[in-house]
Amino acid sequence: MKNLKISLAMLTIVGMVACAEAPAETATADTATQAPAAPAAPAAPATVVDIAVGSADHSTLVAAVTAAGLAETLSGVGPFTVFAPTNAAFSALPAGTVDNLLKPENKEKLAAILTYHVVAGKVMSTDLTDGMKAKTVNGQEITIGVKEGKVTVNGANVTTADLGAGNGVVHVIDAVILPK
Repeated sequence: MKNLKISLAMLTIVGMVACAEAPAETATADTATQAPAAPAAPAAPATVVDIAVGSADHSTLVAAVTAAGLAETLSGVGPFTVFAPTNAAFSALPAGTVDNLLKPENKEKLAAILTYHVVAGKVMSTDLTDGMKAKTVNGQEITIGVKEGKVTVNGANVTTADLGAGNGVVHVIDAVILPK
């Protein structure tokens, strides 16, 4: 078996070297009349979930979204506006709260909290006004505050705004907001 693996590895290496050294093909009458190849499609833009996954400061949010079964939904077409609490925001909750919410038997409660952080549609920071109410995906409203250029969501500060995604936008907040 070991000799077979070594032989396959050697064949793979020889094949790669042969391909690398092969001369480029010259155009023939047949290939010269073919239409040029279409340019490669650009990579799909990141989703709101991809933005959280790519941020070391949102690993708790990613774990919660996964535990609640919302990753696929939030990776969908959207658009979604997500007010994304940081790891520090989750850590500020009473001791044991996050661990308790991540248990399978609390999936619905966790989903209700997380969907309270999501608004259908793409709402940029320039669209937000003081006192504005926005209906969340969980059905309840959040209240936006805008004072001296600073934006809050139910009292949580927006620390980074307008992280654009292919299916919406993410605004980073410094607290977990809880539905009533």
